[in-house]
Amino acid sequence: MKSPALGIDIGGSGIKAGFVDLDMGDLIGERIKIDTPQPSTPVAVATSIRDMLKDLDWKGEKIGCGFPAIIQDGVALSAANIDKSWIGVNVEELLQNYTGYKFYVINDADAAGMAERMFGRIKNVKGTVMLLTLGTGIGSALFYDGTLIPNTEFGHINYKGKIAEDWVSNRARKDRLLEYDEWADELAEFLDYLILLFSPRLFVLGGGISFRFDEFSDRFSHLRTPVVSASAFNDAGIIGAAVAAYPELMEPYM
Repeated sequence: MKSPALGIDIGGSGIKAGFVDLDMGDLIGERIKIDTPQPSTPVAVATSIRDMLKDLDWKGEKIGCGFPAIIQDGVALSAANIDKSWIGVNVEELLQNYTGYKFYVINDADAAGMAERMFGRIKNVKGTVMLLTLGTGIGSALFYDGTLIPNTEFGHINYKGKIAEDWVSNRARKDRLLEYDEWADELAEFLDYLILLFSPRLFVLGGGISFRFDEFSDRFSHLRTPVVSASAFNDAGIIGAAVAAYPELMEPYM
């Protein structure tokens, strides 16, 4: 039994943390949230997390963390919605040096995907499955037979002369003054494009917009790939980050 675990979800505006029951996939108690320091430099963020952990009084040895960047071998290779000085930084080593805990860091959308893969809509689903988090941008997590293919960043696909998230993220919906039905019709077009490229068996839509999924779900009924909402909502990043601290849990399906 590995519970409780600790997951941290680092975002451009907030840093969220919580204890996670890895048997059930639920938060234990309330999640904690602090503002992401501005500017969100490595030293400033690491210091905030160190202070947060003192308040949490964490007794474990390791921590899982979702981070808004392409992560390879613990190193940030991009910087989406966080200070550009993170590029090239070994996030795992930096956070361990500041806190004394061993960190396992993955892309934040991949963390949300892992929550759904372990406990939600993607559990035991074989074939290609794609999760999209729809918020300020579009994060993505891709799975094949339960195996994560990390750092996909489908929100940055060239689409209609821009990147996709400039057309169909929730930020784009607000900027373009679109009603949810209008926006969902355009999102369906983008999903149809992804179907052409990847032929997924299932789409899972996450992020804050997932709370309103029932209001526009009918706009996807004509697609040949089913579209469902994420089950973990805003807690998915914390839950999936906690899973990342136990790589053995992410083994492929038999």
